[in-house]
Amino acid sequence: MSNIARVAGQAANTLSKPLQVEDVFSTYLYEGNGSTQTITNGIDLAGEGGLVWGKARTTSSNHYLYDTERGIYNLLASSTTGGQANLTDRGVSAFNSDGFDIKGAFNQFNNTGQDYASWSFRKAPKFFDVVTYTGDGVAGREIPHNLGCAVGAMFIKRTDDSKYWPVYHRSTTATHFLRLNSTDAAQDSTIPFGDVEPTSTVFTVSGDEVVNTSGGTYVAYLFAHNNGDGEFGPDGDADIIKCGSYTGNGSATGPSVNLGFEPQWLLIRNVDRADDWVLIDAMRGIPSSSGGPAVLRPESSAVEYASGSTFSQASRVDLTATGFDVKSNNSRVNGSSQNMIYIAIRRGPMAVPESATDVFDVASRTGASGNQGAYHSGFSVDMAFHKVINNSSNPYEIGSRLTQGRSMNTNDFSAEVTQSDQQYDYMDGWNSETSASSTKYAWMWKRAPNFFDVVAYAGEGTKQTISHNLGVAPEMMWIKVRSATQHWSVYHPDLPGSGKFISLNNNWDGNNTNSTFWDGETPTSTTFSVGATGVNNNYVNGSPNTYIAYLFATLAGISKVGSVTHSGTTNVDCGFSSGARFVLLKRTDATGDWYVWDSERGIVSGNDPYLLLNTTAAEVTNTDLIDPLSSGFTITSSLNAGDYIFYAIA
Repeated sequence: MSNIARVAGQAANTLSKPLQVEDVFSTYLYEGNGSTQTITNGIDLAGEGGLVWGKARTTSSNHYLYDTERGIYNLLASSTTGGQANLTDRGVSAFNSDGFDIKGAFNQFNNTGQDYASWSFRKAPKFFDVVTYTGDGVAGREIPHNLGCAVGAMFIKRTDDSKYWPVYHRSTTATHFLRLNSTDAAQDSTIPFGDVEPTSTVFTVSGDEVVNTSGGTYVAYLFAHNNGDGEFGPDGDADIIKCGSYTGNGSATGPSVNLGFEPQWLLIRNVDRADDWVLIDAMRGIPSSSGGPAVLRPESSAVEYASGSTFSQASRVDLTATGFDVKSNNSRVNGSSQNMIYIAIRRGPMAVPESATDVFDVASRTGASGNQGAYHSGFSVDMAFHKVINNSSNPYEIGSRLTQGRSMNTNDFSAEVTQSDQQYDYMDGWNSETSASSTKYAWMWKRAPNFFDVVAYAGEGTKQTISHNLGVAPEMMWIKVRSATQHWSVYHPDLPGSGKFISLNNNWDGNNTNSTFWDGETPTSTTFSVGATGVNNNYVNGSPNTYIAYLFATLAGISKVGSVTHSGTTNVDCGFSSGARFVLLKRTDATGDWYVWDSERGIVSGNDPYLLLNTTAAEVTNTDLIDPLSSGFTITSSLNAGDYIFYAIA
């Protein structure tokens, strides 16, 4: 290659940014309105092409599939053998640069008051492709595709006639096939793929009418399998989709599947017996609890099996930072000595946030409706706590998407309890309360690289290293045992004690010298350690308890974790440009409460309302302890002098 060509190639690569998973895949939940809607999910279907797959959650209806190759209004249903239906006044009416439009009242996707889920797959090398072709009846025919890598899984459907959906999966090979529209076990047959494995450029079909009859029309949906060769993420080297398998053990403590990433979407199938397909996603809920995930079945028109239902409990998997753990002995996800296949898509976002308003908000309760939770945020919420600010006995209830339907209190050491309003299956905000309240506030976080992460894990009683996806070393961690009574444990590197431990629900000073909590280890960009249990049994690692960890970090211009010695008037420079919207402040050289201020209730030059995370006390409104500062915040002389740790968000 000439120097000129090399420079030109380098310039082109510099201008072309790697794709993130949020660029090519989206789960979007919405409520039908019986008319027209625009679904804005950030996926460029108009320019790049792709698939929209959806299902009514609250009413019985078929799954619907529309793609850009066959065009608008052309509907296929994975739960039937029927051919393509063209509904000229109902269905997906446009593919847009940031989502799609739907039109008309139709049970499958837009009946008034019904809840729906949609999954959009953008065509992209090493992720997904859509191919249409006309059959010629010739066995061994090769059909070109543009995945640019090995095919992980593939669904084919004849569109001009009623035929089943043959499914290829790399783990069962081209010598076997499943039916997407059926619970039948995998069949050992040359139909439909002729025992020929697909390549990075073509897949092979037989001459059978289900895949290649002369004059028949077909569509194929191809899913990639990244095996360390993915080209996604900030550095263009990350995997985002895996098509793999595991062998069930028939135990409630099932296999642990390592994907190398935390998934947001899973399709699982036992291939060795007649059984159900299991389709789950983190937006509808895959909580780490006995309730199990919210489940839909591609082969069935049945309504969603909600978390807590018998079907969902028997389909339980828990998400981890590196994959998922099977937590059911049911055959559909964990048949003893039977083979399970899956398609898994990575959780996003992968891009580091550029604005604090995209990942944090404070709001009073306006009431849930449609795809908006009771507290509106402008983003899907991953963790939140809320409180009635003028009530001196109301606790701070805190929960997360990974523990959906359950909560704990920051102000005490109680175990996790069921809380029906702790719902996170909203595109905007969280909580299912339908009434408004001007005195009930929520503080809301979204998981994002370098900003905030959530990890659910099980205690082992001996030292363990736990993976996370924060992307940088956490500078503050809140950890609480969910299944037992015990204090919150807070890690902060600037605590004066060698143990680097303090409690969220207490006013303790920071001089703790017990090093068993973190086993003397400093968190890294990928892991944190919890020590063996002993005198502090259950705090962070008691067996067989379950835990939740909230991880916070400094992100330039967006968040700041730090410490400050305060005397007189102290300006705290957080590197912000328009001041802090949220400030958490705790004294560490002596006892002191966990103060909370936010700009929604007021950070002004004068009295600023504050709350205390470690008590149920009502909001205090007659003090001036902090003032606004463009680069962060100012601590006034009214606050006792001393050493403090803080966490601020722009």
